[in-house]
This record gives sequence, structure tokens and C-alpha cells, in this order.
Amino acid sequence: MRAMELIYKNERMLFFLMMGFSLLFWIALIATLPVPGMLCLALLALAHGFICSALGAWLKGTGVKISQQQYPDLWARVDACCARLGVLDNPSAYLVHVRSGMDALAIRILSGRFIILDSAIVEALEDKPEAINFYIGHEIGNIKRRNRRWAALLMPAAVLPLLGAAYSRACAYTNDRHGFLACDTLHSAEQGLAALAAGGRRRQQLSVTGYAEQSLESAGFWMSFHELVSDSPWLVKRMAALNAMAAGRPPAVPARHPMAFVTALLVPRTGVAGGVGGLLVVLAMLGIAGAGLLPAYRENRDLRRIASAVEVGKEATAAVERYYYINGRNPDSLSEAGYALDDPDRAVVSVQLDTGGVVRVYPSAYQWRSKPIAFVPVQDADHKLSWLCGSAQIPAHLLPAECRDN
Repeated sequence: MRAMELIYKNERMLFFLMMGFSLLFWIALIATLPVPGMLCLALLALAHGFICSALGAWLKGTGVKISQQQYPDLWARVDACCARLGVLDNPSAYLVHVRSGMDALAIRILSGRFIILDSAIVEALEDKPEAINFYIGHEIGNIKRRNRRWAALLMPAAVLPLLGAAYSRACAYTNDRHGFLACDTLHSAEQGLAALAAGGRRRQQLSVTGYAEQSLESAGFWMSFHELVSDSPWLVKRMAALNAMAAGRPPAVPARHPMAFVTALLVPRTGVAGGVGGLLVVLAMLGIAGAGLLPAYRENRDLRRIASAVEVGKEATAAVERYYYINGRNPDSLSEAGYALDDPDRAVVSVQLDTGGVVRVYPSAYQWRSKPIAFVPVQDADHKLSWLCGSAQIPAHLLPAECRDN
């Protein structure tokens, strides 16, 4: 098998799509909100590192490290598989007795050089030890491709519907190809994959051809939908892909149901970094982004309301100005000037006129509703009125340009 064939056809494309989207997200976030954006990225990297260290500690403190003294037969297989797959520095390998799916969690998060072997699967292959090479090769594929080193950076794209899960499934197919190359025969690779489906004794009677043909049943809506939102392909499709790869032909699997794609678009991927850990990281990212975006949203809302309040003030000053030109004096009230408040956007709380002809507008923006915007009349030598707009209590950056520095 050529080196290029070890990588599943869609993996690179999906990786670049995720990287492109994530970079745009981080650039936009940091450009808009520099401090929260940098804090969010740093926290994600810190959380990923913390989870990896916790799982690494769990692995060293719970699993059995495979060595020349401890399970030398497995150590020899790890060494042979690494040599076959071109990994010069052998990773640390551990045998664990899995409970509650901890192996899946560890494999997804650990980006270091660890191989984790489930003792139940190893025992299921005791009669076919060559098939353990598939299992080992699959895990070496994760290490060789370094699929997890970009986890924190890719997080924005990883939670997207369809895309994040699709990349995870593509990596699984790539790792299966590494597992296949680590085996001496197709039969050994098939048995290694069959152990994941049927366990030990029942695996021996499993028809791998019949099992691969089950993939023809995956075209329905529900089968398609649940695979599209899952990080792992159906095992029957992995078996079909393995057989087809050995025969040098594309796998004969049916296309997914079109409506499943539409429905899956509504389901964000929360399995990032594996299970609860990934969900917590996603929630942390959303919380930090929200904490930075909420003040920006409020300020933008205040800008709009204050700008609308200024427009209301201009209408009031126009009425006062008209009254002044007709009567030669300021009106005693806005109603005397013929002004009636017309504020469909509810941008102001009130508009007032004092005895000196100054119009004061009180915006409805909550934090500034008791802070007036003043329109002060100025008369030139020709008795022509103009108006100076400003506020001593509202920050200048919230006021329109015409009302600043007056």
C-alpha cells in the first residue's frame, strides 16, 4: 500500500475546512474583543492540557505498562507495528481493564505518545494474536497523524454540525488503514475489527462478508442521521471499507438519506475531546465569549437608542426654532411650539424645554435615562439660531459625532 493511501480521501479536506473556519473565528473574535478572545483561546488550551494530564495520570496510575518484562509478547507486537508504520520512537503502551468507556475518552483526548489496549479485546483475540496488530496499528495511526495536537485551535469548527463529526469519522478510517498495514493478512485485520463487534468466542463464527453486507442497511434516515452526528462510523461500514481497500476498489456502501443531512445540521457536536470533558470545554468557551460579547451588545444597543434620541431632539429644536422666527421669542413649552412627541422606537423617556430655550432629551437607554442630552440655542449677529448638542454625563463615545466636544 502506498503511503498516500494510508490517509482517507476526505480527511485532509475536512481538516483544512476546520482550520480555515477556526482561524477566521479566532481572528474575528480577537480583533473584536481582544482580551476575551485571547482569554478564551488560552482557557481552551489550558483545559485541553489539564484533561490530557489527568487522563495521562489515570493511565499511568491504573493501567499496566507494556514492556519487555511486562507482557513481552504485546511489547514485541507494538515494536513490530511501529517499525512497519514508520514510527521510529515507540510510544508508551498500556493495557487497561476498561470500565464505563474510559478507553474511548482517553484515546480521543490524549495527544501524547500513548497506546491504550483494552484487555477485553486483547483476550478476545488470544486465538488470533496476529489480529492484535490491527488494534495496535489503529492506535499508532492516531500518533503518526497527530490528530489531537490542534484540538484547542480547532474547537470552534469542531462543535459545528456535520463538520466536526465528519472529520472524526475520517480519522477513524485513516487509522483503520494504518491497522490494516500493520497486519500480515487481510484476515487478521478483519478479525481485529470483528472483535470490536462480536467479542471473543462469537467472533470466531462471525462471517465478515455477511457483516460487511450489513452496511447496505445504513441508507435509511435514522441510520444516516445517527452516523452523521456521531464521531465514529458504523462498524459495518468500517468492515466494508476494509474489504474494499484490500480488493483495490471503493466500498459498495449506499448513500446516506438526504433529509438526514438537513436534520443533522440542527445538532451541534458536543463530543469534542470526548464525552463530558468536551462538553464542559465547549460550555466554557461559550461562557467566556458570552461574557465578552454581552457588554459589546449592550453598548451597541445604547448607541442606537442614543442616536435615535438625538433625532427626537432635532425635531423638538426645529419646532422651537420655527416658533422663535414667527414670534420673536422662545416658547414657554414645547406644546406651545406645536411639538408633540413622536417616538415609535421608544428612544426617549421625555423631552423638556427650559426658560432659556434649552431642549433636554432623556434617552431610554437604561443606564443613561436620567442623563440628559442638551440642545443649546446659539444666536448669531443676524439673529439666526443654531444648536449645540452635547452631554456632560453621557460618555462622548456613545454620542453621535455632531454632539461631541460641544
